[in-house]
Amino acid sequence: MSRIHILTYHRVGDFPKRMPSHRGQYCHLPRFAAQMAMLKLCGYSVVSMDDAVAGLSGRKPLPARSVVLTFDDAYVDFLENAVPVLKAHGYPATVYAVAGLLGKTNEWVVPEGLAPAPLMSVAQLREVVDLGFTVGSHTVSHPRLANVETPRITEEMRASKRILEDTLGERVDHFCYPYGSHDLRAVHAAAEAGYVSATTCVRAVATHADDLLALPRKPVSQGNTALGVLWKLIARNAPQHPPLRRG
Repeated sequence: MSRIHILTYHRVGDFPKRMPSHRGQYCHLPRFAAQMAMLKLCGYSVVSMDDAVAGLSGRKPLPARSVVLTFDDAYVDFLENAVPVLKAHGYPATVYAVAGLLGKTNEWVVPEGLAPAPLMSVAQLREVVDLGFTVGSHTVSHPRLANVETPRITEEMRASKRILEDTLGERVDHFCYPYGSHDLRAVHAAAEAGYVSATTCVRAVATHADDLLALPRKPVSQGNTALGVLWKLIARNAPQHPPLRRG
């Protein structure tokens, strides 16, 4: 049975001091570099989201220790800081972009008391694709999908896919629910929009028993060392709640 660990990152950069809150938003660059080195040292294989989907659906065998790297929101510091480390190891990764905010900032954090950070522009996102990384959709405006009306869920998913495909000139098959907020309406909308996979914030290892449009992930927090990430990969976390599956 395929078991795939999908790790969640947001920003990678100069964050040596502990943030009082929202620790999952930050990863200090030296720690990120150590975590990536640890994966190779401990025999983990970093695979693309496309390969993960093929493995989970039984279409392709995957290494026993498979890991997928995902980066939410498409921050500029992914290109500046994470990419050199990933390229040095030859690791693929998936970046989820907020289609309506390319070249702007993550303005949704302002009500939470955080300073907004720059998001990649169209040119930078195209550079990420040219470097061999995958770009997925993270909606148009980063709402909590489970809290909005069904027509908006549908539009956020369809419009973001269309915008990104027009921008990048290639298919956008993968989606990520902002804040992990999703329900069956959102899962069905993802299917109707034509996404192949969608990731959540449910903390568990992904297996063939999961709906490909409601895949669990394991977040990397600011305080996690390389050993801390290794523990996340070794620990057999039970899902926080029963996974959603389409009927």
